[in-house]
Order: sequence, then C-alpha cells, then structure tokens
Amino acid sequence: MPTKTINGKTITVDEDGFMTDPSQWDEDVARWLAQELGIEVTDRHLLVLNFMRAEFEKNGQAPSLRKLKNESGVGTKELYKLFPKGPAKKAALIAGLGKPQGCI
Repeated sequence: MPTKTINGKTITVDEDGFMTDPSQWDEDVARWLAQELGIEVTDRHLLVLNFMRAEFEKNGQAPSLRKLKNESGVGTKELYKLFPKGPAKKAALIAGLGKPQGCI
C-alpha cells in the first residue's frame, strides 16, 4: 500500500490518495493534503472537515454532498468555493476519510 510522509509522520493511502487509516489524521495532515490540492485551509474548511469526521464516526462513511450542504451549515456555493471541482470528494480526502459513496 502506498504511503506519504507528512512532517515526519508516515500515513498510508490508497491508489487514489485517500488515507486508509483515519486515526492517522490531524490538522497538520489536513493542511498538507489540502496544500497538495492547491487549497489553503481556513476555519470554514475545518468546520466542513470536522463535520465530515463526526459523520464518519457515526456512520462509518464520509457524508455525501447532499448531506454536507443540508447539515454542515455550509451551503452548496460555499462548498464549491472551499473545495473546487468536487467538494465531497476533496473534503473527504483532506479529512482523512475514504471516498464518499457515489463519487466517481
């Protein structure tokens, strides 16, 4: 399985770059993963990421875009601004979760 080293910490990822062990995640890892995608993490990003992680803990999977827009407190337009070209998929990657169901 592929790995990435972030600030001296080795994380395991799948072939698409999604972390395979969510317990390896922290905000430093999130910032590094976001930077790889050209995203600078703000408090609004962290709101979405923490919502996603809480949903994952409850349900065992990353939430869909529909659930994100309806329940995170961040609307669709802002989600696309924060995570351009695929907010649910990019947010899940940065949050250290697997690819959301329904994402290609």
